[in-house]
Amino acid sequence: MMNLKLALLRHGESQWNNENRFTGWADIDLTEKGIEEAKKAGKLFKKEGLTFDVVYTSMLKRAIHTLWNVLDEMDLAWVPVYRSWRLNEKSYGDLEGLNKAETAQKYGEDQVFRWRRSFDVRPPELGITDKRHPVNELKYSTIEKSLLPAAESLKDTVERFLPYWNETIKPSIRNQQKVLIVAHGNTLRALVKSLDHISDKDSITLNIPTGIPLIYELDKELRSVKHYYLGDSDEIKCPGA
Repeated sequence: MMNLKLALLRHGESQWNNENRFTGWADIDLTEKGIEEAKKAGKLFKKEGLTFDVVYTSMLKRAIHTLWNVLDEMDLAWVPVYRSWRLNEKSYGDLEGLNKAETAQKYGEDQVFRWRRSFDVRPPELGITDKRHPVNELKYSTIEKSLLPAAESLKDTVERFLPYWNETIKPSIRNQQKVLIVAHGNTLRALVKSLDHISDKDSITLNIPTGIPLIYELDKELRSVKHYYLGDSDEIKCPGA
């Protein structure tokens, strides 16, 4: 039996990636560079001879618009797309919108590193009345309010994402469907951590670059056999999540 393939893609550069701001659940769109990254990813998938039966993405426009450009390049606009808040980026809580360098000057680089990259340290939480809190956004109005985060660590993001992976995405792959996931740096870190059995400690240094397709080959038990990026290895760079 041939290995099953799973394609992963972090959204293209967003406006706040470019401005070095904490983004999280803030619904920020792509830059022109991000749009070009998405189109290039579509071309790379097509060049590799890949196609998709179903696609999963988040409820944030930078991932959704990346997906639109990918599918347009592949002439696959008709493919079923499922959006879930469980694929959203890690919530950076009260840091969302702040410049990372300025925040490091205020709180110290070590503290900001812990908020950004540690496995189980949450950033400062949003107040429930803060307009940035997802309970105050129409797009999340059908979701149980207690599930919506005020801030998240990577551990929280893993725990949010894995049920969707296990209950929704895995069955699609087992049914021989060709699956693409277009998501975010930390939700994809959560998946890669699980697929490659990366320790909590080592997950701190795990990076997923924007706009570069990552292909996993899985055995029938959906264990990782190998993985690789498509495209020029010199271009595989990752701005901080």
